[in-house]
Amino acid sequence: MKIALVADTFPPLRTSGAVQLRDLSREFARQGHDLTVFLPDSDIDRPWHVQEWEDVRIVRLRAPTIKDLGYARRTLNEFLMPFAMLRNFRKSPLVTDRWDAVIWYSPSIFHAPFVRALKATSRCKGYLIIRDIFPEWALDLGLLRKGLIYSFFRRVAENQYRQADIIGVQTPGNIKYFDRWAGKSPDRVLEVLPNWLDKPVIVPSSIRIDQTPLCGRKVLVYAGNMGVAQGMDIILQLADRMQKREDLGFLFVGRGGDTLRLRNMAQSLELKNVLFHDEIEPDEIPELYTQCHVGIVALNHQHKSHNIPGKFLTYIRSGIPVLANVNPGNDLITLIAEEGVGEACETNDIDDLEAQCLKLLERIERETDIKAKCESAFERHFSVAHIVEAITATLR
Repeated sequence: MKIALVADTFPPLRTSGAVQLRDLSREFARQGHDLTVFLPDSDIDRPWHVQEWEDVRIVRLRAPTIKDLGYARRTLNEFLMPFAMLRNFRKSPLVTDRWDAVIWYSPSIFHAPFVRALKATSRCKGYLIIRDIFPEWALDLGLLRKGLIYSFFRRVAENQYRQADIIGVQTPGNIKYFDRWAGKSPDRVLEVLPNWLDKPVIVPSSIRIDQTPLCGRKVLVYAGNMGVAQGMDIILQLADRMQKREDLGFLFVGRGGDTLRLRNMAQSLELKNVLFHDEIEPDEIPELYTQCHVGIVALNHQHKSHNIPGKFLTYIRSGIPVLANVNPGNDLITLIAEEGVGEACETNDIDDLEAQCLKLLERIERETDIKAKCESAFERHFSVAHIVEAITATLR
């Protein structure tokens, strides 16, 4: 198939979305598809730039910057982004190309005008990969209230859904959010499309735990974004509880809106068993995990939607079990239990989380096959080859 993929993140960015889209693009090419990835780029000095990358065509279209901005300016720039992309796409030599399908990745929720134009000229189907049900999750966390701003974001999101013939959600629990969308037409398809990753590329990690104060300890690692959506405070409370265990340490790797506050919190609690490190290249992560023993997943307990974060996949792909503190009823809880790949807490209670942590540490000592369980669960549920096969089968 000749496919257009629209997104707002891709390497050299280090976000989990960028890594997912890199791996997805590679697999489309491996399976013989002709893939073009469209990205906004505020750093190019001309309307468009085309490059070949691992048998994939990458088209960067000049658009306003949308990263590392305040909420108001970011919202304005994201609103303008698809119109700028469309204007500059029409100046490019690809304007006469036609596609068998258009796929786009959300977040962002603002791609609809550009996607609509690509679909209209090609008269093809559109597949929306939705990882983030916004603005609902922001409403759940109290970042937004029902009113003018929420209504604006909601209208933008609904416009995005209208462009889709197929929507792929992360987990079965998220299907209910789109029942009304699916019911408006018998031709619409709603399906579960789990997160995915490719097999790891092993690159030496710049973090050497044996050269840090955590040397000699069993390490519980968290690698990823640290913001409001993660609700990380309870993890530092757990580290505080575990200070009596001189054989344990906590490593936090990444960035995010809460990072500085969490560092200050660790300092105020005088946590000697905690180490923070800036984010590293995604390809360094697998080798880092060979030095660790448990992967931490954290989701704010106020979430009502279901989320299986990319970091969960990276942990089990590397064969390390998971300690998860997540919102009640999250599909991740059932997955962890059924596959035997860790322990999950859904009460957001420090006593419960401590108990789950101790239980997992005991299991690691007792169960010699826990690494194999993790690797097997990854291969069966989250292989990128299965994901590409599922997308193309639905499109056909």
